[in-house]
Amino acid sequence: MTSENKPVAESTTGADAIDVAIAQGIDFDGSPIPEAKLNLYNQVMGLEAGRQRSGVSNTMRSRIVRIGAKHIAQDELNQMLTQADFAPLKEKEIAFYYGGK
Repeated sequence: MTSENKPVAESTTGADAIDVAIAQGIDFDGSPIPEAKLNLYNQVMGLEAGRQRSGVSNTMRSRIVRIGAKHIAQDELNQMLTQADFAPLKEKEIAFYYGGK
């Protein structure tokens, strides 16, 4: 079966949807992901896989801020972080994710 005939990923929602599509080599519209893009992605992810981690809580907070800023207002996210006993948003995070608003 050629990549042009592979089925489109079953779902385009959720955190795993991208990983499934990448593993299949097929974009959500059914088109093949170019080999050069897949190779570069896999090379960089391989480097990341070998990187020493600083701790689970730090990574959790980073993900919450990075993803939460797309969906949650600044003040609300800041309050949620504080209530969960994470550090509040930093000025550089506010500037980057919220445009310094």
